[in-house]
Amino acid sequence: MDDTARGVLEWVVPAVVVFVTAAIVIAAAIWAIRRARRSPRARAGAEQVRSRAGITLVRLDDAVDELELEVALSGALYGGHAPTSLRRARLSAQRVRDDAFARFEAISATHVHPAEIRRVANRIEAQAQAALATIASARAAHAEWMAANVSASDQIAAAEQRLRELRDSMGDPEALVSSMAARYDAEEWKPAARAAHGALAAVEDAERHLAAAIELAADPSRAALPELAAAERSLRSAQVDARALEEAHRLAAQASAALSDELAAARTAVRQAIVIREHLGAEASDLLGNEIRTCDAELNKIEVDAARRPTDAVNQIARVRDRLDLAVGDANTAQQRIRGARTALPGTLAAARIAIAHAEASLGHSSTSADARSRLIAAQASLADARQASDPVAALDAARRARLHAEDASALADYDSEQQRKKMP
Repeated sequence: MDDTARGVLEWVVPAVVVFVTAAIVIAAAIWAIRRARRSPRARAGAEQVRSRAGITLVRLDDAVDELELEVALSGALYGGHAPTSLRRARLSAQRVRDDAFARFEAISATHVHPAEIRRVANRIEAQAQAALATIASARAAHAEWMAANVSASDQIAAAEQRLRELRDSMGDPEALVSSMAARYDAEEWKPAARAAHGALAAVEDAERHLAAAIELAADPSRAALPELAAAERSLRSAQVDARALEEAHRLAAQASAALSDELAAARTAVRQAIVIREHLGAEASDLLGNEIRTCDAELNKIEVDAARRPTDAVNQIARVRDRLDLAVGDANTAQQRIRGARTALPGTLAAARIAIAHAEASLGHSSTSADARSRLIAAQASLADARQASDPVAALDAARRARLHAEDASALADYDSEQQRKKMP
């Protein structure tokens, strides 16, 4: 080897070693950074940021509800049309809230990178804070205008009119509960009884606050607005409970009417699974046979007291259909999957509606977290997707997602309520 070649090697070899070493160090550093960003500590920090954003989002959701109340009151005072500033603030805040809940749900998944959680959560909090400021400004301007232009007697008269309309629409809640108690087990009618009791109690509260407002309005030196605001909140609570009562009664009646068809469809699905089993290998046939026997036994058990527990029976039948579909799996042909989805869809939609109604009731009576609220919104969105889907298989999948999201929402709301009770002295 001549001197020139030796000189080149003496320069190239160390350079290559340095380059490779640097590359290894850089790769190791990048790996360490990425690992640190995904570490339990990083995820815990991101979760704190997400929780903080969730708290702000809950404040925004509550503020939007309060604004809805004020818009309704203003509409009653202004002949059905709330002031433009209030309506604009409400629409803007609703858009921010709905978008924020969707993004909050998206970053709640376990696979999301902590850095992405931080970025999105910070954006949610900033936008929610801005929306809260907009609401506060609109409400302050409206309150100032109301004080100068609307008398307390006008507001009282509008509230009294809404109270009369509510009483007329409610009818006799106790009679409705009594009719349910005569037909169904306590599990079916107790939620309706709680809603009826809540509605009647809220109406009494509204009457008491209105009476106090009338007394205060007679004295120009005293402000009736606080009592009026309390009456409006009681009216809103009574409306929520009245709707929950009507929904509980409607769902029970619909489930009762659909029971025979749902049981028949489930029995047909079991028979179809038996036919499919005959064309499977020995091991797969044995596994499917075990599931078929289990599902058949479950249907027999459900049928015993289905008439007394219709909504629970519809929900349990939907679960049996889920289990059977999972057991059959890929053995189904495309045509069989479509046919099975068509027969399973009505019951699964009913089960989803029942689960959403229970979740709405759970969330309506406690200060729930953003996680519970976002799951309920996801359930409602999935139910809407199921109703709009033209493909029965896609519709069935969406209905099942709706039911699962709603069940998660109820569980989270119950957990939130339990945590609140523990904090109480």
